[in-house]
Amino acid sequence: MITVNIVRDKSGFIWQYIVDGHAGYDEAGKDIICAAVTAVAYTGINALMELAGIKSYGLENGYMICSVPTDISPELKEKVSIILETVAVGFKQLELSYGDYVTVLDEEV
Repeated sequence: MITVNIVRDKSGFIWQYIVDGHAGYDEAGKDIICAAVTAVAYTGINALMELAGIKSYGLENGYMICSVPTDISPELKEKVSIILETVAVGFKQLELSYGDYVTVLDEEV
């Protein structure tokens, strides 16, 4: 099971997402669920780097974290919000279609 944790502040802004685990839908290299989750996660990371100049992520086997620095400008925060809300929609759509393999936790801290 892949678990995606979306971490928001009290205003609803997404500061971080964490992807952990393996789908187990098929063998490595053929697992379309894992590929889909990975594509959404990397789209967020790459969009933050290319469109907002933010490079804040970590990767390990079966684990990915993407965090936004807390000192970004209000203008940049608006752009980042659009990117990360889009990523959140992607993760939630995967959960709707493949809930046996993907769980999305959307939490406020």
